[in-house]
Order: sequence, then C-alpha cells, then structure tokens
Amino acid sequence: MAPQEPVADIALIGLAVMGQNIILNMNDHGFVVCAYNRTQEKVKEFLETGAKGTKVVGATSVEDMVGKLKKPRRVMMLVKAGDPVDAFIKQVVPFLEKGDIIIDGGNSEYLDTIRRVKELSEKGILFVGSGVSGGEEGARYGPSMMPGGNPEAWPHVKDIFQSICAKSNGEPCCDWVGEGGSGHFVKMVHNGIEYGDMQLICEAYNIMKDVLGMNHDEMSEVLNEWNKGELDSFLVEISANILAYKDKDGQPLVEKIRDSAGQKGTGKWTAISALQYGMPVTLIGESVFARCLSSIKDERTLASKSLEGPDAPKFDGDKKAFIDQIRQALYASKIISYAQGFMLLREAAKEEDWKLNYGGIALMWRGGCIIRSVFLGNIKSAYDKNPQLENLLLDDFFRDAIHNCQKGWRKVVSTAVEMGIPTPCFSTALAYYDGYRSERLPANLIQAQRDYFGAHTYELLASPGKFVHTNWTGTGGNISASTYDA
Repeated sequence: MAPQEPVADIALIGLAVMGQNIILNMNDHGFVVCAYNRTQEKVKEFLETGAKGTKVVGATSVEDMVGKLKKPRRVMMLVKAGDPVDAFIKQVVPFLEKGDIIIDGGNSEYLDTIRRVKELSEKGILFVGSGVSGGEEGARYGPSMMPGGNPEAWPHVKDIFQSICAKSNGEPCCDWVGEGGSGHFVKMVHNGIEYGDMQLICEAYNIMKDVLGMNHDEMSEVLNEWNKGELDSFLVEISANILAYKDKDGQPLVEKIRDSAGQKGTGKWTAISALQYGMPVTLIGESVFARCLSSIKDERTLASKSLEGPDAPKFDGDKKAFIDQIRQALYASKIISYAQGFMLLREAAKEEDWKLNYGGIALMWRGGCIIRSVFLGNIKSAYDKNPQLENLLLDDFFRDAIHNCQKGWRKVVSTAVEMGIPTPCFSTALAYYDGYRSERLPANLIQAQRDYFGAHTYELLASPGKFVHTNWTGTGGNISASTYDA
C-alpha cells in the first residue's frame, strides 16, 4: 500500500469539549486538523456532527494520525493531567522524528513539564507545555494561551496559536513564555489568581447579603455598576448575571446551591509553590483554604448550632457609602492578589532561570481567559514602564489606588469582624499590605525564641550577615546550631 499523503497541519488528541472546540477554532482559521481519541467511536461521532462540513480529518490509530501530518509534525494533547499525558507521549514518540513537536495543552503540573521537556529533548523531540484558559467558549472562539518549553518549537506553532487565541486591541493573547515548565507555571498562577478573584467576589456578596440585607436584584445591580469601572472583568460580569438568575419558582437559584466548593488542584499547586519558593502568596492560600472550609459542610452545620458569634447590632450606617467601601475593599484586595501572584512568578523565574516578560503575561491574560479584566491593562503598563518592578504596589498607579481605597477597605474588614462575617481574603490582603509596608516586623522576637530553645543563632541589626548565639539562661552553653532556610 502506498504511503498516504500528509494533509494535516496539526493533530489533536482528546475529543472532550475543549478539544473539539480548539479543533473547530483551528479549522476556522484555515488549518487542517487531524482529530484522534483513544475511543474510536468519539472520532467518528465528531466527524459526523460537530466537524461535519469542515476540513477536519480523523485518525484510526496513533500511527495513522502521525502519517497524516506535515513535517515538522505537531501533535497537541488535551487530555487529563498526570499519567494520561505520559501514556500518550509514550504511544506517539515511536512514530515521530527529530524536530517533531508534542504540545500538552492540559493543566499539567509545571514540574512534570520540566521533566518532559528534558526527556523528549534527549530524543530530539521538541516539547511544549501550554496553559490554555477561557473555558469552552474561549477554546471555540479565542482562548488565552501560555506556551513554554523547548524554544525551538515556537516558530513552528506560533502561527497556529496566535491565529486561534483571543485578541486584545488587536494583539494576540498568546506569546512565548519561556523555557521548561514556565508556560504551565504561568497558567497555574493564573488559576490561583482566579481562585482569589472568585473568593473576593464571594466575600463582597456575603457582606452585602448578611450585613446590609440586600436582595439579589440589588446585589446584581451593584455588580453591574462596578463592572463599568476599574473592576470591569469577566468574573464580576458573570457574578452579576448569576445573582439575577431566578429558578422556575421565581426564587434566586444561587441560594439553592449547596455552599460546598470543589476544586481541581491548580489553586492548591499555587499555594504549595508559594511555600516552596518562600513567597507570601497569602490571598491565594486563603482562597484555597476557604474552599476546604466550605467542603466540610456537615461539620459547619453542626458547629453553627453550638458556637456563638458576636451580639452584633444591625447595620445602621450609610448603606450607599458602605457599598462603595465594599467596592474599595474588593479592588484593593484584588491588587494585593495580583501583586503576590507576580511576586511568585518573579521568584520562580529567578530560581528556574526563566526569562519571563511580565507585561507580556498580563497581556496574555487580558483577553480570552477567566481572569480577563481591564485591570490587566494597568499591570501591563506598569511592567512596560519598569520591567524590573519588584512589586506592583510600588508602581505609582497601584500605590495611589491602594491609598485611595485604604480607608474603606479597613472599614469593611473591621465591620465584618464585629458582625462575625468571615472575610478570609479581604483580611489577609490587608494584613499582607500592613506587613509589606512595615519597616520592622516582630520577627526579631521569633529569632530570639529560636535561638533560646534551639541555639539557631540570629543576626543583629548592626551587623547583618553575621550570625551569633546568646546563652539566654546562663546554663545553655555557647554551642550553636547551623543556620539554614527551610
């Protein structure tokens, strides 16, 4: 049998909704895609329904799929993270040649991507780990894409990726992130920030509902109003729509939903990475813990019957003014969340030797993805002005914004505390801000405590870098332990 003529520009493995939508998006932009799925029936069904009348071709096996690809062959996977990615790589590699490209478009952990780039590079295969954000609609009409990995692959995938991604003022929300696992790391931080944004909006909703006693139409109206200003974002927009949505009986559907939030792990990975890199990404951490707390619903129900809160009076202040203070708390906390997220990116880049373009990352998130917002344009401007910016809070725009919001932010947090309303993210954001702006923190006492009980040594303000030990009790001796960073 004569070998088949290569017809496809790229192959895509994994025909769940995201995979199908990316294929149709690529087809719309003139690329011929070869669709493959472990379950053959799914390929047949897709070709007869969603892909009917398109240039999409199907494959009956991995070998058949690779045979239909033009060189260098580009194989993209949209499959579940972890073992399934390694399993497909193992199946595909025997049919590839040096210079061919494998792309993982799933939510893989960045450490796995670092490993895969290295292992495949040794075989001459170029590996790309690309974050893809925007959900089903983004995949179909323009996602945000964050590719990283082997830089030799970028010229061969750039045209496809930048054609199908979202655009912000005509600029593609996709650019090369960097080497190794940087693309998936950036996507992980994006998802962590998404956790934070969602929790912050939930805290604003909780305060409006339980402190001010607002009904759902009023709250929806407030969010719609906020969405016309600096909080203009996809998540505020959909939250306004959710609050206005009525069930068949005319009651707000959102109040019938069990208050136990799920998670797929990327927020948790961000919090773990923050601990590993020693960065105080407190807001994302609290947003993950807030979901964990929500998930022990039965325990909370039991606790609510026996644990008392404050005897707080009903709110008797200026309702309109307090609503604006909630907006200020939301905006200021959001600034803190992004400042922390970019701190984590900077530290990871330093440790992993990635050359990240922070303004470019903000642009990648400016359209197509779940955290898309006007706000990201301000972040891009901050890094365009100063690519070496150490913290977003030190940029004039964000510093002034925090200063303008500070009084209202503090009022909201203190009112919530007095009335027993949990605001983990509003509160931790404020604590971080107050800590970051403090020239002195009480960690001197921690160092003294460590030296007292474990002879761990400490530095004196007058001679930083020189570690000394004190025999605090007169009986402990003068031998000190070695100092280290855990």
